Amino acid sequence: MILLRNLTLARAGRPLLEGVNLSLHANQKVGLTGANGCGKSSLFALFTGDLHQEAGDLELPPSWVIAHVGQETPALATGALDFTLDGDTELRKIEADLREAEDKHDGEAIAHLHMDYGHIDGYSARARAAALLHGLGFADADFERPVAEFSGGWRVRLNLAQALMCRSDLLLLDEPTNHLDLDAVIWLEGWLRAYRGTLLMISHDRDFLDAVVGHIAHIEGRRLKLYTGNYSFFERARAEQLALQQAMFVKQQREVAHLKSYIDRFRAKATKARQAQSRIKALARMEEVTAAHVDTPFEFRFFEPVGSPDPLLMLEDAAAGYGDTAVLQGLTLTLRPGERLGLLGRNGAGKSTLIRLLAGEALPLAGIRREGKGLKIGYFAQHQLEQLRPDESPLWHMNHLDSRTRDQDFRNYLGGFNFHGEMATAKVGPFSGGEKSRLALAMLIWQRPNLLLLDEPTNHLDLEMRHALTLALSEYEGAMVLVSHDRHLLRTTCDGLALVSGGGLKPFDGDLDDYRKWLDQPTENAMKATAGTGVSPQETAKTAAPKRTSDRNLSREIEQVERRMAQLTDEKQRLDAQLADPATYQSPDKAALKKNTARQADLVRLLGEAEEKWLVLHEELEGQQGVKLR
Repeated sequence: MILLRNLTLARAGRPLLEGVNLSLHANQKVGLTGANGCGKSSLFALFTGDLHQEAGDLELPPSWVIAHVGQETPALATGALDFTLDGDTELRKIEADLREAEDKHDGEAIAHLHMDYGHIDGYSARARAAALLHGLGFADADFERPVAEFSGGWRVRLNLAQALMCRSDLLLLDEPTNHLDLDAVIWLEGWLRAYRGTLLMISHDRDFLDAVVGHIAHIEGRRLKLYTGNYSFFERARAEQLALQQAMFVKQQREVAHLKSYIDRFRAKATKARQAQSRIKALARMEEVTAAHVDTPFEFRFFEPVGSPDPLLMLEDAAAGYGDTAVLQGLTLTLRPGERLGLLGRNGAGKSTLIRLLAGEALPLAGIRREGKGLKIGYFAQHQLEQLRPDESPLWHMNHLDSRTRDQDFRNYLGGFNFHGEMATAKVGPFSGGEKSRLALAMLIWQRPNLLLLDEPTNHLDLEMRHALTLALSEYEGAMVLVSHDRHLLRTTCDGLALVSGGGLKPFDGDLDDYRKWLDQPTENAMKATAGTGVSPQETAKTAAPKRTSDRNLSREIEQVERRMAQLTDEKQRLDAQLADPATYQSPDKAALKKNTARQADLVRLLGEAEEKWLVLHEELEGQQGVKLR
């Protein structure tokens, strides 16, 4: 068990935690959340002994082995597989002792050491290390490559592999999904669920937290509070607390109303049932999510693009790659105004290569890339951060974009990205990765692009900024192509998915749950059930279902669902109006308030289910009559 008793923690003289009491039991999996700078990483440093408390006590079982991901990776000549094996220090010690015993020809010591080696599964260690590297995206050919040959992002993965290799009792992970592709994130999710020790993890990926942890420890106001349940449960619990604060509630209702208007607009033009169902459910749930983030320091929207050609951008039988080597071939794609495409594909399949081609940063090796007149691309990739001037300020960067705008207008704009006061004029060099990403996004948005190309835009962003970006992208009126390991962002902002696989690009007829199943299949050609065949999962399900007797029966069923939706909508509008009245929160009957907020959440869920059924029925009617949803 881990015990914190009346603990006070500070860093550089600044208090972070005061009077904290907390107990964590063995084998618990806990997500650590809180605003940037609240003390999450400092708490990790306390556990590893790199930082000491100002007051109070920390009790850890003395026999526990603690594993954490190293922040730096020297340019070592050690191969990737051996570097990973170094994470198991007991294994390496027994191996060293064995070599020494063999040099001394000490038969008794050799026998005992071989017994110890077998006891810790030393004979399977290389296979386990190889499995870790495969899961994190490394190929067999990488195993013997020196660590020094890998780029920064791949060294981060090596550090993670080394930490996972350690047979630890306590595993500390700080943003483990940064620098990972979606397939590696899904693999890591499964590995951590099976981990038998105690896990304490900082992550800004809500889906990842939901899948892995059973508790949330939230830092706020120098206090640490433990919630039972995953991150979604924590958000709902915190939303109820905040909703009781009237000033916050008013802001919540304004944000929810803004979001609902977008949901209504999207619902009116849904044309692809499978993606529409997933998107509507995600957007409807965002009403609850918004309530838990009403005190976010970030508030911004994308400006409406000034004109958009149609089409915006075309690829015709294009090839893309590096040097003379083509990674992708036969690329044919037409991007039109308002299209929102998420790119999927295994690690190394060529997603970033395709984005670079679309952005014009790489010329096609074959075929044609054609821009529409008036195309204005907003391109975000991690190397964009390297183009920021370290000795200049956020305000300087904005002035460099647009010298005609007043400094005060820029200050107001930068405030929406939480660059307030002196932060607006501070040098960018010492900024964190998250702060640099926020500045790069602020600069991109200011330029009013009509086509956004986003390659892992959430790396380094905390949960609050991810939420603000998700809202902004959901309402963005231009076209978008997105590569992200953040499944919540993909679900909420993309209307269609495409798969980069086998050196080409093809539509993906399914959602992210189907993609997870595809990743589990042994070969790239094994997804005939969900893509490339022209048959969607809905169509397969419809074939298995009993044949409907007539279009009239279908129409009657649709009318019943529409009546049900109207009833639910009327009830929800009445309840929304009641909960929007500040007098409701002055009533002493808190039980009634809690009942009404719970019913409001139920109505959101029931409406989502009814809308999903409505879309499926309409798709079936379309199949029988050739009717298209408008």
